[in-house]
Amino acid sequence: MAATQRITAGAVIAAACAASLAGCAIGDNGSPHGAHGPRKAAPAPAPKSGVRLIGDGSTSYTGAQPHLPRPERLKPGQKPPQFVVFSFDGAGEDSQKLFSHFRKVSKANHANMTYFLSGVYMLPEDKRDLYKPPEHSPGSSDIGFNDEQGISDTVKQLRLAWLEGNEIGTHFNGHFCGKNGGVGEWSVAEWKSEIAQAKQFVKSWKTNSGMKKASPLPFDYDKELVGARTPCLEGQANFMKAASQLGFRYDTSGVNDQIWPKKKEGLWDLSMQLVPFPGHSYEQLTMDYNFMVNQSGTQTQGDPDKFDQWGDEMRDGLLKGFDRAYDGNRAPLVIGNHFESWNGGTYMRALDEVIEKVCNKPETRCVSFRQLADWLDAQDPGTLAKLRTLNVGEAPKPGWASFLTGRPAPAPKGVPGAPAVKQ
Repeated sequence: MAATQRITAGAVIAAACAASLAGCAIGDNGSPHGAHGPRKAAPAPAPKSGVRLIGDGSTSYTGAQPHLPRPERLKPGQKPPQFVVFSFDGAGEDSQKLFSHFRKVSKANHANMTYFLSGVYMLPEDKRDLYKPPEHSPGSSDIGFNDEQGISDTVKQLRLAWLEGNEIGTHFNGHFCGKNGGVGEWSVAEWKSEIAQAKQFVKSWKTNSGMKKASPLPFDYDKELVGARTPCLEGQANFMKAASQLGFRYDTSGVNDQIWPKKKEGLWDLSMQLVPFPGHSYEQLTMDYNFMVNQSGTQTQGDPDKFDQWGDEMRDGLLKGFDRAYDGNRAPLVIGNHFESWNGGTYMRALDEVIEKVCNKPETRCVSFRQLADWLDAQDPGTLAKLRTLNVGEAPKPGWASFLTGRPAPAPKGVPGAPAVKQ
């Protein structure tokens, strides 16, 4: 998996008062003063959520996250909903403004998503030596660092995304892949160091960037951070050991078939999956980078005449995977992406179309990983064990009502075994 490109400075955007945790005293004419000149502002009302700043004020506690549905246990015989998780590696707002774009797409289609933040996107270039990556010299990073504008833009999107019900996970920091110090070689202790640093860069972005008057993020990252995807899907085994000891709840760094998940190392294994690849005899991982590699190789801008075709292949492959689960075993569909413009942005266009298509279907829930883990934890373990007996695309032969009750459903009238018909 290629590293997400380095964030560049974007346009200056002032956070709206409604999105800020600071109060705004607005006069009758829309200005900070009244229509007839300055006046004494009324005391700001106490925040309903009881805002409590944490540390240097980079983060804060504002109460329970809004717009989260309460997970409910399946009733006997009830068909499971079709869950779909859309997620983004190395989430940050740059000049492409794809973070803000997918926030809007999410809201328009009644979806929540997971954004895996790269910690170095909260660290300015001139403070790069604060990052001490395992097996690399201080200040090293394969995806660079950020600048003040990039940090400000990213913080705004993180704040709004969380307030809208989306999840903020982590994609760690320097995105080191392969041999010679890549994450696949890291020990459990080294993973713990990387995780601690990813948290610290989020918890101290105001100090490190010098933006001490900026509004804080509205969450406690120590509690918000419950899952991750490793760079290049490497190092999963030792990461899961470290994450389990640190209280994480899930991992999505592997490759699975479209079957119901189970726990490993005490974490829900919510790895991405293999889906049909239109025009090919093999299946494809549900990630934009992998579609690109199997279409244009490592060349991120291939033949422009094929851009539309390649995007359609990703879109149709994901839709085939969705339909296979929706009409079959109802296993959650897990999809991973980057904020990128590979092959003319065709994969982002394809993703827009998939979101619009699937998130508005009946019995479908487009959720974050955290929401999916909440739902799984609420279920009867016996029900989940039974769901895991269904193979890819396999619907229960006796029907859902019979399959999840543990007893045969009543036979229809007029067939052998049916109740006697009263005369």
